[in-house]
Amino acid sequence: MFNATLKQLSALLAQKKLSSAELTQSYLDRVARLNPGLNAFLSIDAGKSLAQARAADAQIAAGKAQALTGIPVAHKDIFCAEGWLTTCGSKMLANFVSPYDAHVVEQLNAAGAVILGKTNMDEFAMGSSSETGFFGPVKNPWDRTRVAGGSSGGSAAAVAARIAPAAIGTDTGGSIRQPAALTGICGLKPTYGVVSRYGMIAFASSLDQGGPMGKSAEDLALMLNVMAGFDARDSTSLERPAEDYTRLLDAPLTGDRAKPLSGLRIGVPKEYFGAGLDGDVGAAVEAALAQFEKLGARRIPVSLPNSALSVPAYYVIAPAEASSNLSRFDGVRYGYRAAEYSDLADMYRKTRAQGFGAEVRRRILIGTYVLSHGYYDAYYLKAQKIRRLIAQDFAQAFKQCDLILGPTTPSVAFALGAKTADPVQMYLIDIYTVAANLAGLPAMSIPCGFGAGGMPVGLQLAGDYFAEARMLQAAHQYQLATDWHLRQPAGVE
Repeated sequence: MFNATLKQLSALLAQKKLSSAELTQSYLDRVARLNPGLNAFLSIDAGKSLAQARAADAQIAAGKAQALTGIPVAHKDIFCAEGWLTTCGSKMLANFVSPYDAHVVEQLNAAGAVILGKTNMDEFAMGSSSETGFFGPVKNPWDRTRVAGGSSGGSAAAVAARIAPAAIGTDTGGSIRQPAALTGICGLKPTYGVVSRYGMIAFASSLDQGGPMGKSAEDLALMLNVMAGFDARDSTSLERPAEDYTRLLDAPLTGDRAKPLSGLRIGVPKEYFGAGLDGDVGAAVEAALAQFEKLGARRIPVSLPNSALSVPAYYVIAPAEASSNLSRFDGVRYGYRAAEYSDLADMYRKTRAQGFGAEVRRRILIGTYVLSHGYYDAYYLKAQKIRRLIAQDFAQAFKQCDLILGPTTPSVAFALGAKTADPVQMYLIDIYTVAANLAGLPAMSIPCGFGAGGMPVGLQLAGDYFAEARMLQAAHQYQLATDWHLRQPAGVE
């Protein structure tokens, strides 16, 4: 049952072979048994979850079930959920119970999904390994001495360890795709604006995007059907017709069932296969590209000449926006407040120094610096110009191809603590993912093999704006021909 897809679980619920209450309780039991060794979940409230499950069973009995009705879903602890502790992985919000639901949470609740719990993460989503959080690091289910990736590491580890059927995460510079790759699951960052950011605690507002994490491309499509949608409370939310992201999954591009991706043009950027890419990752990605060719796709060399500038541009823009967004956490209205202080200014200083971790403080300082008088033009404005060049590179590439494929990360999951003393090395783990956020493009990661130490390798698929259905179709057809996404870590049976 724990390896079942969302579609299979939905069928079991519809056929009354299983109730949502039974399914939810089985996952709660599994979390209680396996989570202490993973630290994937931060908050569990069995009473709330089972109450939702019983309500879902009533919907099913009344014939009002939807695709996700009765299915437990793990929520990254960056999404506000009414009555749930919502910490964002920080001491600053360690006691914050949200009084309202994020739009994504509203959508899932309306679809009858059950909140299984809130998952661990890098503090305020600032990190690439889920080690910066106040509540301790997330451990990779494939090897508990290694990182699970970040910042949505808790959601990724929960799905990989089969202690959650699916999860939601956020992606600011790769924070869905990168942990998905390092834990051997699937994760998708939609086009910027497709999923509302309302109620998602902000890190970098022009980059943040919520998205689904699951065991297969089909699971992601079912989740995105629910998560996507216009929300007037988010000024960046896009008002566009509803889309069924499952519609192309089983539809071959041509009538040739043996080569269902015949006619698909796959762009392979030369910049993604040079120095910095580990050989084991490169070999697995090359094998995946060969499989896509067997399915009928055509490989086309493309170039993204400014891709090397994506990390430096990102680490100017994202901290600049973070320094503004995190100014609200001052100890006055909610969250942590220093116990002792002499005056208001001293309270601000001590609250923020004590409430934020080292990585968050570092990014606030960088962001404030690049926005300051005399440095705005030299750093922030220049980074925004580079951002436009990166978007133009993608636009040129998509004139030649339909999708861009390459590695999600330059290496497999590294050891816990291996990069914490060197922020630049940590930032470079996102070298292939940040460009999609800077350009606002959709991108996803799916498992494509194993590398050193038997650790998972991820394949990244990126598309033009609103190409999610096409990406999901290509990924689904690849998964029908391979079984990498069906593999699971030892010790989670």
